[in-house]
Amino acid sequence: MFHALSDPTRRALIERLVLGPASVSELARPFEMAMPSLLQHLTVLERAGIVTSSKVGRVRTFQFAVDALSPGADWIGRQRLPAERRLDRLGDFLTPDNTKEN
Repeated sequence: MFHALSDPTRRALIERLVLGPASVSELARPFEMAMPSLLQHLTVLERAGIVTSSKVGRVRTFQFAVDALSPGADWIGRQRLPAERRLDRLGDFLTPDNTKEN
């Protein structure tokens, strides 16, 4: 998932898909890139489970998978508390003790 999110084009595609489903041609409009390149980005997102697609006739439509980012957010949340505790201890260490008499 983090690999898929590491590219700014893929993040822009996700930002668009959060607004609602879109066809490949709709997704391609704001980007100045060849269609195969855009499809490659969408394939990376789909393999990561961040988007899903469906095809009706010749039109492929992509949509954001609503709970797709939850595992990543959960992992980040689990890393946050230990990191904050370490920073709190560092802050305590670096803060002069104002309660001691000189």
